[in-house]
Amino acid sequence: MNDWNTKIIEEFRANEGRVGGPFEGAPMILIHHIGAKTGTERVAPLVYFPQDDGSMVIIASKGGAPTNPDWYHNVKANPSFDVEVGTETFPVKAEEVVGDERDAIWAAVVATMPGFGEYQEKTTRKIPVLRLVRQG
Repeated sequence: MNDWNTKIIEEFRANEGRVGGPFEGAPMILIHHIGAKTGTERVAPLVYFPQDDGSMVIIASKGGAPTNPDWYHNVKANPSFDVEVGTETFPVKAEEVVGDERDAIWAAVVATMPGFGEYQEKTTRKIPVLRLVRQG
């Protein structure tokens, strides 16, 4: 894990799920994804978008890079994992959102945080949208 993520994770845990800097005021989540090849648990801090049905949406933007983030491949291979939201940790199951539903969610995401639209402009790949559904 790089120093950038380590610092965000430490700040998240020290401040009941809140972080400052470029993520000030954004809803943050820590996903405990399982390595597709290694089986090793890794933690990634991400912005998430709460949905009306109680699910949460995360975006595999990687800042507009030409490839998907490593965590995306891990989540696709191992879609059941734990997340931290605020001071709570609980299991979720991830599913990729596609088609018209993905496009509607994407439009809402970009309206809320225009930076995601800028990420899409930087890349030719269609940035994946994943829904996390609480389990148990």
